[in-house]
Amino acid sequence: MSIAHIGTIARLELTQRLRSVGWYVLLGVFAVVLLGVTALSSAVYSYGDAPGAGIFSIVVNMVLLLVVLVSPTLSGNAINGDRESATLAAIQVTAVSTGDIMLGKLVAAIATGGAFLLVALPFLAFSLLGGGADPLVLLISILVLAAEIVIVAAIGVGLSGLIARPLFSVATTYLVVAGLVIGTLIVFALGGLAVRGEATNYSRPYDENGPICDQWEEYTYEVPRFDLVWWALAANPFVVLADATPTEYGSGGYPVDLFGQIKYGVRSAQLSPLEQRWDDCAAGSPGPTPREVIDSTVPSWFVGLGVQVVIAGSLFAGAWSRTRTPARMLPPGTRIA
Repeated sequence: MSIAHIGTIARLELTQRLRSVGWYVLLGVFAVVLLGVTALSSAVYSYGDAPGAGIFSIVVNMVLLLVVLVSPTLSGNAINGDRESATLAAIQVTAVSTGDIMLGKLVAAIATGGAFLLVALPFLAFSLLGGGADPLVLLISILVLAAEIVIVAAIGVGLSGLIARPLFSVATTYLVVAGLVIGTLIVFALGGLAVRGEATNYSRPYDENGPICDQWEEYTYEVPRFDLVWWALAANPFVVLADATPTEYGSGGYPVDLFGQIKYGVRSAQLSPLEQRWDDCAAGSPGPTPREVIDSTVPSWFVGLGVQVVIAGSLFAGAWSRTRTPARMLPPGTRIA
């Protein structure tokens, strides 16, 4: 493999995209969407403890949303698109190796996703003017976002090398990404509702003077067991982003940004609902604060990121093998030159 060859393949791929007017229109639409989102999030977080942190978290999640929506279209036909237009064979007979082709296509797909991050930079910079953003949060969230861009690009390029028809590979890429984003939520919701248990609630009874602190009442009821299926959310890209990012807390121990709010929701699902105790006679809040919930539960982002890497790596390795020349076997009807 050669760095120069990889750069040439990536440059050729990007040149084709830069010639398209639709590409610039898409980036312009994204900028307009970010402008509206930034304005609305500024109004939402204007009364918070750290408005800048809140706005920053929303913009980063919007970039990730657009990457999972658009990147499959741009990377899902990277290999078979050239094969169908009879340009791949012309490249394969040159000094360029299979690794150069695969990595060059991957670099171009990553650069395409990174373009959305570049468009978002002014809005990210504007969010910092609100104050309250931790530099460590900024660094880690951007690194995780970059990792997700690479993973989605690798899935698209991998499927484009494994599936002969560009339309089917793009659709399959969307299905895989949707499985990570939406499928994990469906498994979590349906799995938690399907598995149920009997919970017991303990609380202090009340009279006209308030709670009776020397007595307890208890009653039982049926509850869904989301604590048994919370792991299904681990591979969700938005959960990985939120769970890996350090949490900033405001007054009362509540998260100040969207990262922490998503993390709190996912970590709360780990808690068993089988015993609920509400003691109005005890000092402090009747239940644990979000900070206490997050501190008492386990992170899962590294497991989810590992699952994504295995999926993307397997597809990419399979496409690498399928693209290698001379080819022993190709799908029927595959165009060579």
